[in-house]
Amino acid sequence: MVGNSLLNIAIFGIFVIVTLGVVIGVTRNSEKKAGSFYTGGASFSGRQNGLAITGDYLSAASFLGVTGAIAIYGYDGLLYALGFFVAWLIALYLVAEPLRNTGQYTMADVLSFRMNQRPVRTAAALSTLMVSFLYLLAQMAGAGGLVALLLGVTDTTQQSLVIAVVGVIMIAYVLIGGMKGTTWVQMIKATLLIVGAAFMTFMVMAKFGFNFNALLNAAVSNPGNADTVAAMKWEDAARILSPMAHYGSDPLSFISLSIALVLGTSGLPHVLMRFYTVPTAKEARRSAVWAIALIGLFYLFSLVLGFGATALVGMDEIMAAPGKANSAAPLLAYALGGELLLGVISGIAFATILAVVAGLTITASASFAHDFYNSVLKKGKADPAQEVKVARITAVVIGFVAIGGGILANGQNIAFLISLAFAVAASSNLPSILMTVYWKRFNTRGSIWSIYAGLVSSTVLIIFSPAIAKDNPLAWFPLTNPTIVALPLAIIAGVVGTVTSKQPADADLQAEMEVRSMTGAGAAEAIAH
Repeated sequence: MVGNSLLNIAIFGIFVIVTLGVVIGVTRNSEKKAGSFYTGGASFSGRQNGLAITGDYLSAASFLGVTGAIAIYGYDGLLYALGFFVAWLIALYLVAEPLRNTGQYTMADVLSFRMNQRPVRTAAALSTLMVSFLYLLAQMAGAGGLVALLLGVTDTTQQSLVIAVVGVIMIAYVLIGGMKGTTWVQMIKATLLIVGAAFMTFMVMAKFGFNFNALLNAAVSNPGNADTVAAMKWEDAARILSPMAHYGSDPLSFISLSIALVLGTSGLPHVLMRFYTVPTAKEARRSAVWAIALIGLFYLFSLVLGFGATALVGMDEIMAAPGKANSAAPLLAYALGGELLLGVISGIAFATILAVVAGLTITASASFAHDFYNSVLKKGKADPAQEVKVARITAVVIGFVAIGGGILANGQNIAFLISLAFAVAASSNLPSILMTVYWKRFNTRGSIWSIYAGLVSSTVLIIFSPAIAKDNPLAWFPLTNPTIVALPLAIIAGVVGTVTSKQPADADLQAEMEVRSMTGAGAAEAIAH
């Protein structure tokens, strides 16, 4: 155990009580409509939504995983942050504005706009649920590891109880606040995270006279790194935390992971859904610009924090902690400011996990209720109140499934699990989104084939790869990340499905989508409806 367990629990409790109070306050007079539950009534400004996107995107993998990766593997770990950051340029220039202009609530609104609604929405809903589930596993695993460190909980049963508590609080956020309440939680969390990281960065740099070279020299010369460096096997390091460290002997895994990190963001359903919470396409662009600025700033802080942990804590102590590399940030906080700073920074990390899992849950529940229940089962004629009720029930179910999955995934590396979610998102969602928006001939068969090819191939290749276990006897696929194979398969399937289909694309709907996606004409009326 690190720090004072009672103090840590008290700070956790304050974060939960305050954020729940905010959720109740901002949603007290909200309308009980689908649009209010899914998008918060599209009432947020670009700056607010950019802050919320930052809160949604900077998950436990970003704060705990990337900082730990830099602390243990140096600049190889930083490459994770670079991939996450560059991804936003793709989202800004190719996805944000067309998505906001064309859809209403979910990614499937865009994919099915000029297609046969039912099969495309079914495929999109399945893909959304799979990506959300993988992402939820990572966050739940992060919750278990963080609390194990702070409360000295080593018993797996007690860690499972902690994961269950996180899941219950997450369900409460979603049921009480919908997207509006969840957005405010994410805004608060992003502000706390950036301010906390900035404060720790200032303290680290102050210890070394604001000389970055002095920090690097201290990190390299710290005698507390000796055992970890001596025992480190770079192939294992590549698989466990930072596949970029494996670049010299496995360049294809490096390239595959890089593709997943850069392209995966534009296919993450919970990130894409955030663009529907603003009133105009201009605000959607502003959201992305604000997110790029804030996320880039945070990753600069992470670079200092990672090397600061190596210099002030030592790799041996980090790797001996319950969360191993994921413990670097909390241990650095303890070294800098004792029990109080540790409690505050850990409370922020805990709030990070809560905010992200709430965003994932509302996205998955909205996709099931809006895309499957309403559009497929009820053929678009479901009562809006009943649709919201189904979404709330789905949120509860997803919450309990996430609790079970998190218990099973407890102890797995967070950043690694996140990279798998990015791989599935990049392979199953992004090709279909881009071809739907930018290729006039693209049709229903092409969309369905592309989504399923990316979803099935990425999932299967993950199962039969060293990603599951180093000595996996079923690992006939040699790479740790499947994107380099699954993404081209999805593109080829989309092209082949389109050109072999006898059903031509609907010219009128295609023209309407082109005008709406590029100009925004008619988008406001569709969302209001």
